[in-house]
Amino acid sequence: MNIGGEILMMLKNEISEIDYNRYIKQLTFSTAQSKSNYAVYFAPNALIANYIKRKFADKIAHLFEVRTGTKTVVSIELKSAKKGKSSAKVEQKSEKLQHSLLNPSYTFENYVPGSSNQFAYSAAKSVSEKPGELYNPLFIYGGVGLGKTHLMQAVGNVLQHQGKSVIYTSVEQFLNDFTSHMRNKTMDRFKDKYRKCDVLLIDDIQFLSNKVQTQEEFFHTFEALRNEHKQIIMTADKKPKQIAGLEDRLKSRFEWGLVADIQPPELETKIAIIQKKCEINRINVDNDVINYIATIIEQNVREIEGILAKLHAYAQLMHQPITIEFAQNVLKETLEEKRDNISIDFIMSMVAKELNVKPSEIRSKNRSRNIVYTRRIAIYLARELTPMSMPELAKYFGMKDHTAVSHTMKKINELLQNDEDFKVKIDELTNKITTSIQE
Repeated sequence: MNIGGEILMMLKNEISEIDYNRYIKQLTFSTAQSKSNYAVYFAPNALIANYIKRKFADKIAHLFEVRTGTKTVVSIELKSAKKGKSSAKVEQKSEKLQHSLLNPSYTFENYVPGSSNQFAYSAAKSVSEKPGELYNPLFIYGGVGLGKTHLMQAVGNVLQHQGKSVIYTSVEQFLNDFTSHMRNKTMDRFKDKYRKCDVLLIDDIQFLSNKVQTQEEFFHTFEALRNEHKQIIMTADKKPKQIAGLEDRLKSRFEWGLVADIQPPELETKIAIIQKKCEINRINVDNDVINYIATIIEQNVREIEGILAKLHAYAQLMHQPITIEFAQNVLKETLEEKRDNISIDFIMSMVAKELNVKPSEIRSKNRSRNIVYTRRIAIYLARELTPMSMPELAKYFGMKDHTAVSHTMKKINELLQNDEDFKVKIDELTNKITTSIQE
């Protein structure tokens, strides 16, 4: 058994049998493309590849270090991306660019722009067309899982395809490289790597905070690249001015080009993203399932791949189509976890605000048409989004007993089946509640 296979057997002892059989077992280790500090595995499709990258790549890298004593970069690639025989020139070029570790699925074609990310998307596209000229540096900020890394690497993939040398790294890796070369007195090699590339992509710049010596080195790297009109793209969870522990000279330079934010996606963009992911990974689901997934995910659109991977795996193992009932059953645990974070008082405040009534009116005995309509929606959302039972809801809303709640749920479900506008309204409210609870 080769070293790659040994590592996967070690991993088998540390994860669930289901995860191993469903995902890890499908990996193939490439002895031809792997090196002492660089391990390449092939996955059968993008869905499995991306899921393993997110959940297990760091663990696999750690096991390599335990087994070999060497820090190893782990790359999960698609079988279709496997290289055949090619000229020495192409192989040399590939080796030169190999350390960039760009995800080949992070392209502009696979990115779904919407009102929440359109500005950042347009800026990134412009940079890919005129690197080093427009918006240098480009600074993209936003919450976790909103697509910052995807956009940044989409630029890198375009430019790397044109033959430019692209380095993609995180601040943590930059810091580790810096420390290692300082210790080994090989700073010339460090400078060659980071200052002679055509494009530098660096993730999570906020982790430079309070790293005085690393900030000093990054400042000089930044200056060297920009003076040579080399493109720099950075991501962070907040805008430069809001990053504490960052030198003022770095903050000002980060704003020299363009600062673009990505906001949490609205419901329509979530739906479009899910449709695109299903198309890419050839997962057959109908619109009801897509809409359902869009309402249960929150800000982090990265959840989508995990949810689709889970549905796809269960559907294959159980030989069933992915219907709305099937999806609700498989994702029941995911939804229950989210429900624990949502209170009925929060739902009441959101519904009252959106429908322009007072929370106290919703719980009153008022029988006006508008109040009854709002009350029914609040009861329905509370039942769907919280763990509260029907008797508990009846007590909260001052109703006679749980049968009144059951009657309300029946009325709402009839409206959802027969009134598309009403269904859209419920979906929008659900999306706003699940999104806002994380802010």
